[in-house]
Amino acid sequence: MTTPTLQSPEEITDTVDWGEIPTMIEGHSHTSGVLLHKGPEGQSECGIWICTPGYWDCHVTRDEFCHFLQGRATYTRDDGEVIEITPGTVAFFEQDWKGTCRVHETVRKVYMIR
Repeated sequence: MTTPTLQSPEEITDTVDWGEIPTMIEGHSHTSGVLLHKGPEGQSECGIWICTPGYWDCHVTRDEFCHFLQGRATYTRDDGEVIEITPGTVAFFEQDWKGTCRVHETVRKVYMIR
């Protein structure tokens, strides 16, 4: 068994179309990415996620760790907390985090969901 790896994740262009965000408020955020690993029964996964500009309702259904490599976005939690995303931002969204996401410039992140 080999260890899954990706070299230079900020430069990868061979991605899979994952479709439009289904909870759009404004615009048409489209997603794509690369799945590096998916655990048994889909319990965990990690890879690269890319999202184009738009504004949408966001509900994190499982714990998610993110390292944003490119782009700019604003996450606003339902309680009013504002998280500004720029290249280099690292964030942990707990299961059941709810709010909105406004992608200002296409974002690319490395993520791990458990």
